[in-house]
Amino acid sequence: MMPFGLKIAIINRAFRKKLDEKAADLGLTSVQLRILGSISRLEAAGETEIHQNDLERLERVTHPAMTKHLQRLESKGFIRCAPSAADRRYKKISCTQRSAGIHNMILEQDSEVFAELCRTLTEPQRQELVRLADMILKNIDAE
Repeated sequence: MMPFGLKIAIINRAFRKKLDEKAADLGLTSVQLRILGSISRLEAAGETEIHQNDLERLERVTHPAMTKHLQRLESKGFIRCAPSAADRRYKKISCTQRSAGIHNMILEQDSEVFAELCRTLTEPQRQELVRLADMILKNIDAE
């Protein structure tokens, strides 16, 4: 029997590969697209200042890794980093016109990939899978 961790790793790689293919059309990796989606989603929710440390917590990545991702996104013209008006120690991160609202496109792509990978599951099975994944995420957050 295959260990559960290996199953999750294989699913993650397959999901990421399909998202990478979709992100490549924009000249991005799936990780860059996910970070860009987080910025876009926060802006759409009314966040007035998004800082790097906010994204590090959301994406669960280190400061140096996030710095590299943000530098690449800025050099590609997807985000803008400017001094924070509230605290000069931080940079305010925002989407450019090129990427504003991109979280909606990402949600569509995510749904497409999920549907493709779960094509043999019934709708109740898909809903149960999402419910169980949410429960596991809550356990992780509680640690």
